[in-house]
Amino acid sequence: MRCLFCGHMESKVIDSRSTEEGTTIRRRRECLECGKRFTTYEKIETIPMIVVKKDGLRETWDRDKVLNGILRACEKRPVTLADIEKLIDDIESKLYNMLEREVTSEKIGEMVMERLQVLDDIAYVRFASVYRQFKDINSFMDELAKIIKKA
Repeated sequence: MRCLFCGHMESKVIDSRSTEEGTTIRRRRECLECGKRFTTYEKIETIPMIVVKKDGLRETWDRDKVLNGILRACEKRPVTLADIEKLIDDIESKLYNMLEREVTSEKIGEMVMERLQVLDDIAYVRFASVYRQFKDINSFMDELAKIIKKA
């Protein structure tokens, strides 16, 4: 690792620890030439996930888009940000473990709804109403009836 201060190519690792999420390793280094210290981060390199939209367009996986949709659904509900982060982490992990580089937005939406239904019924209905684009009150009532049956 090249020193940021003098450009020397050799350094020693003084301290290594993983981040809270466990996805990155933080390394504290000391240059063997000038003695100055700097920090590097080691992260797993992933191949980008491609999301195939309903209209056939393709775009790269954007965790923040899913997060924003879930946050809107959970607004003013007793769902913590930690719960939401765990939900997205689980979905993201499952997507990458599928070993497919393309996934449909429909599949992602279904995964979100499946987990939201366990987390909070109201958030689930809110998300489903946008995701499934209910055309009328009857389709909305059908979805509510499914929830009531499961309860």
